Amino acid sequence: MVFYGKAGLNVKRTALTLGSFAAVVHLVWAVIVATGLAQGLVNWKLGMHFLSAPYTVLPFDIGNAVLLIVLAFIGGAVAGAVLATLWNHMAE
Repeated sequence: MVFYGKAGLNVKRTALTLGSFAAVVHLVWAVIVATGLAQGLVNWKLGMHFLSAPYTVLPFDIGNAVLLIVLAFIGGAVAGAVLATLWNHMAE
């Protein structure tokens, strides 16, 4: 399998890969919110960066979770398609 060079990147596969990765990352976040662990994680991450901000994790909502995952997939797929297209164009 060739990932670069004359064959270039497959635009559809790259889009699906990045879209799927973004969706899975956001699915994990939705699960963390649903389990009630999100606020502690946000506080820990900000504290690790010497920050204190008044962010509050909202209660879990399945509609927002689905929208988050779908939009993350779309955004990742668009980014993947743009990346592969630019990569292939620059490789010529």
